[in-house]
Amino acid sequence: MSKKITIIDYGMGNLYSVQNALRSIGAEPVVTSDAAVIAHAEKILLPGVGAFGDCMANLEKSGLIPVIMDSLHSGKPFLGICLGMQLLFEGSDEAPGVKGLGFFKGQVRLLRTELKIPHMGWNKLELRSPSPLLEGAEGEYVYFVHSFHAEPEDRSIITSVCDYGMEVTASVGRGKVQAFQFHPEKSSRVGMRLLKKFVEFC
Repeated sequence: MSKKITIIDYGMGNLYSVQNALRSIGAEPVVTSDAAVIAHAEKILLPGVGAFGDCMANLEKSGLIPVIMDSLHSGKPFLGICLGMQLLFEGSDEAPGVKGLGFFKGQVRLLRTELKIPHMGWNKLELRSPSPLLEGAEGEYVYFVHSFHAEPEDRSIITSVCDYGMEVTASVGRGKVQAFQFHPEKSSRVGMRLLKKFVEFC
C-alpha cells in the first residue's frame, strides 16, 4: 500500500501543518502545483486556507481545475479539508457569483447562529451517513475554524454534524471523495487517527 499523499498547492496558505501531521503518521506527503503530478497521484488532499473567491481564482489561474475535476471523478481517494471541502460545492455566500468546483450539489452558507462567528474551537462529532474515515468517531472532539458551512442538496452525503447553536455540517462524502469542515491536522490524536484512515484508504 502506497503511503504517498499528494497535497494540492494553489499558492495560498501554509501547508506545513498538514504535511507535518501526515509525516508524523508515516505518510509521504508531496506538495505540488504541477498538474501532471496531480494527474498521476494515487491519493489527493485539497487543503483550504483563505477565502472562497480567492481560492477559486487561484485554481483557475493555475490551470488546476480540469485535473482536480478529473481526479474527483476518477475513483481515487480524495480528501478536502476546511475550505477544501467548501470548494467542492457549487458556490458560497462568501463570494456571490463565483462558481465552485460543483462536484457536490449545494451551497456554502454563512453560519446562522447567535454564537460567536467564526466558529473557533473544539466541537463534538455526531455521525450521520457512514464514512470509511469516520468509523469510531462518534462523540469525538475535533477542531474547527470557520464562518461558513456546506448545505448539500442531497443530505445523504452528510457524514457528520456538530452543534454550534445550529446543526453544522462537519463532514461530507460520497464514494472515494470525502471532506472535513474541521481540521484533522489540528485535532490531536483523533485527527491523526482520521488522517491515518485516509492514508490507508484504498
